[in-house]
Amino acid sequence: MSFVKVTRITKSEEEWRAQLQAEEFAILRKKATERPGVGEYTNIQPPSGYFACRACMTPLYSATAKFHSGCGWPAFDKCYRGAVRAERDADGRRVEILCAACDGHLGHVFEGEGFTQTNERHCVNSKSVRYVASPAPPEFTAAEGKCV
Repeated sequence: MSFVKVTRITKSEEEWRAQLQAEEFAILRKKATERPGVGEYTNIQPPSGYFACRACMTPLYSATAKFHSGCGWPAFDKCYRGAVRAERDADGRRVEILCAACDGHLGHVFEGEGFTQTNERHCVNSKSVRYVASPAPPEFTAAEGKCV
């Protein structure tokens, strides 16, 4: 099982606030959630490329890992292992997913729903990611797989 090693990115709250739009900052840095069904990536299915962290542009998900789950947010069943990290929410009920490079809040991961072979659904805020049409770097594609 391969894992990618990401470069850690540390910025002050003021630097993030200056770089990101208000809603992006609220989601990525303050763990807000965009409304369901309104995100720019909810209903698109690109044939190739990848989705990167909107804050630091670290590749997170291949376009082929995206699927329509009907949940109202973009859903992915695989990630680039090592680029996404998971930790249990403070209330213990859900598992949060974050960019491993900058700690940006992506959304939550759910297991056991049976949507795909990985049995994993990463429910991601559109404002947390940016679609890139070009291929991901080879070290990322080699590390694609189940994350949790």
